[in-house]
Amino acid sequence: MAAGQITSEPADTPAAALAERQKLRKHFGRFDILFFLLCTIVGVDTIGTVASKGAEAFTWLIVLAAVFFVPSALLTAELGAAFPDEGGPYIWTSRAFGRLAGAVNNFLYWITNPVWLGGTLSVSAATAYTTFFNDGKNLSTPAFYAFTLVFVWVGVLAAILSFDVGKWIPTIGAWSRFILLGLFTVTVVVYGIRHGLHGFGVGDFSPTYAGFVGLVPVLMFNYVGFELPNTAGDEMTDAQKDVPFAIFRSAGLAVLLYALPILGILLVLPVKAITGLGGFVDAIRQVFTVYGGHVAADGTATLSGAGRLLGDLAAIMFILTVLSSGVTWIMGSDRALAVSGYDGTAPRFLGVISSRFGTPLRVNILSGAVSTTVLVLAHQLTGGSAGKLFGAVLGLAVSTTLVSYLGIFPALAVLRRKAPDFPRPYRAPIPRTISTVLTLLILFASVQLVAPGLGDHWFGSGYAPAGWSYGERWRYLLTEAVPLVAFMLLGVLFWVLGRPTRTAPATGE
Repeated sequence: MAAGQITSEPADTPAAALAERQKLRKHFGRFDILFFLLCTIVGVDTIGTVASKGAEAFTWLIVLAAVFFVPSALLTAELGAAFPDEGGPYIWTSRAFGRLAGAVNNFLYWITNPVWLGGTLSVSAATAYTTFFNDGKNLSTPAFYAFTLVFVWVGVLAAILSFDVGKWIPTIGAWSRFILLGLFTVTVVVYGIRHGLHGFGVGDFSPTYAGFVGLVPVLMFNYVGFELPNTAGDEMTDAQKDVPFAIFRSAGLAVLLYALPILGILLVLPVKAITGLGGFVDAIRQVFTVYGGHVAADGTATLSGAGRLLGDLAAIMFILTVLSSGVTWIMGSDRALAVSGYDGTAPRFLGVISSRFGTPLRVNILSGAVSTTVLVLAHQLTGGSAGKLFGAVLGLAVSTTLVSYLGIFPALAVLRRKAPDFPRPYRAPIPRTISTVLTLLILFASVQLVAPGLGDHWFGSGYAPAGWSYGERWRYLLTEAVPLVAFMLLGVLFWVLGRPTRTAPATGE
């Protein structure tokens, strides 16, 4: 334990937990946490989805930064420094509400990420590849599977490797974000000087309730993740000092790295031409014509010379960026599930830390298997349509992610009451207000994901997701609600299967 770092072991800590934690290694320093957080929070796969809502999206991006993003940073800085044990959000939820709540919440927190890696992220990477390296032509089914499965299992391998090796993926991913988003922003300025921009009036930025309903779940999905480094709390060299440092610096950078490219896309492309899947990639291709290439009358961009070279470089950085997003979330959520395994709220088989790597090898492999299954099933069920696959998996990933924060965000206020004298190197202001506001926002977003427009015109024309009609509202509700309920029940099952571990004698297994 680093000097000055304080932790507490509850009296009912299973012997298995004490044994497994001895295998963890301290490799996670201050700047590792900062780069990890940037990869966690700044994801380029949803930039197109946000921008497709028009100028209003930029307004809600800024509003949510103030009322959601900053308060969640304050909340996590306190919990992460005060309770720095391995498992992070699982530990906070369990101590606040008990192990059953922790088990259900943690299963939701974990399952999101292999689903996201195998669906949204792998398809985004494949889209960037086809756009820049395959002349925009779809890959054949065997080639699609070859590309996406390599993508998934490279990510899993990075999560398996010891943190002192695997952490280089987030580091490379953070720098890829800086270069890609910085180059794109500068190029938008050059493009605008040469060709003009798509103008919009001040009124286009006016916020609406329908826009809020459509955007708030995705924006919150983008804005969560401050707690993820704490899933490796026992691997940090000095969590109590480094967690607040990294959180507050990454918060400012994240807002900037989201705001600039979204504004850039809105300036370059007409809203009707922006898609959730290809919006950012299409905008890169169009603005990079300033270095070589042209845009046809129908809006098709063709790169040549230096434009093609820089476009290919941007595509590689885009793929590295989405890969690093998946790797960081898999690294973190897999550790949280492993903690459930040795804390008695998941099967003991999963709660094993590899003596060789110091990582949760078994959970890593399980995540790879789930990602592969999701990839294959979603591809088959959507008939090979990348756009449908992207949308279906993104919706599921967003809903399961947000619901898991219904256990994490209230923990600040509850732990202040339950453990008022516990040392807190950083104390968030107005903890009860922060917990209440964040929880209500997450609850609202979760309800709107399942029943868009509820409270105004449920599934009306202004709220129904693209491709769905009012007559399909009950089918959509079941599509979203059934997986959530099933995942919660699986969390309860995991808690039941963990009973032998949590009730074992304290003398050992």
